[in-house]
Amino acid sequence: MGYRIDAVLFDLDGTLLDTAPDMARAANRVLADYDVQPLTAAQIQANTSYGANGLIKAGFGTIPAHLNPTHLRQQFLDYYHDEICLKTSMYSGIDTLLSYLNKNKVPWGIMTNKPEFLTQRLLPYFPVLSEAEVVVCGDTLDKAKPHPDPLWHACQLLNIPPESCLYVGDIEKDMIAARAARMPGAVAGWGYIGDEHHPDLWQAQAILPEPAALIPILEQHNRNESAFFNQSCCTQK
Repeated sequence: MGYRIDAVLFDLDGTLLDTAPDMARAANRVLADYDVQPLTAAQIQANTSYGANGLIKAGFGTIPAHLNPTHLRQQFLDYYHDEICLKTSMYSGIDTLLSYLNKNKVPWGIMTNKPEFLTQRLLPYFPVLSEAEVVVCGDTLDKAKPHPDPLWHACQLLNIPPESCLYVGDIEKDMIAARAARMPGAVAGWGYIGDEHHPDLWQAQAILPEPAALIPILEQHNRNESAFFNQSCCTQK
C-alpha cells in the first residue's frame, strides 16, 4: 500500500542555517576564559551540529576535572545569546525550497535540539523561518533527539502521521531519531558533514546534495507514492 509525504520537518543548525561562525565565536570565548587555544576550522565544521557540548568538548579535548561541564555550557549559552546572529546565514537554496513548500501547501516545521530561548531569538532574523507551522526545540519536551518523542510531538502538532512526514537533518543522530520515530529521513548534504562521516551508512532514504534536490523527489514520490521511500522503515507508531 502506498503513502504520501505530506509534511517536512527540518533540523536547524547545519540544515536550514549555517550557525557555525557565531557558535564557534561563543565557544572560543569560553575557551579563552581558560587559556585554551581556539577551535580549528576542522573542529568547528565537525562539531557545530552537536551544539555547545560538542564544541566545548572539542576545544578542551578532555574537560579538566575541576571544571563543571554544566557551568561551561551556561557560559557558552550566555555568550551565544549576546551575539547570536552576527555572521549566521541561511544556506543557499533554502528559500527556494521553502517557497516551493509554501506554494504547494506542504506543511513544514522545525525540530531542533537548540534550546527554545535561543531558537526563538534567532528565527526572527530570517523571516521565512518564522513561517514554520511548528517549532519544536531541544527543551520543548523532557527528551531530545535522538529520542523520537520530539518528532512525534511535531507530527501531532501538524496533524500528520509520522510515516507521512519527512525529516531532513545533517548528522547521524537526526537519522537515528527519524528511524526511531518511524518516519523517512533525508540527509542535508550541504551542511557540516563530509564524506568522512559516511552518511551513506546512516540508513537515510536520501542524501540531498542541495536543498532544491528535495523538490523533484517530493514530486516524483507523491505522483508514484511508493516509488521512492522504503515503506518498511515507515510504519506508524
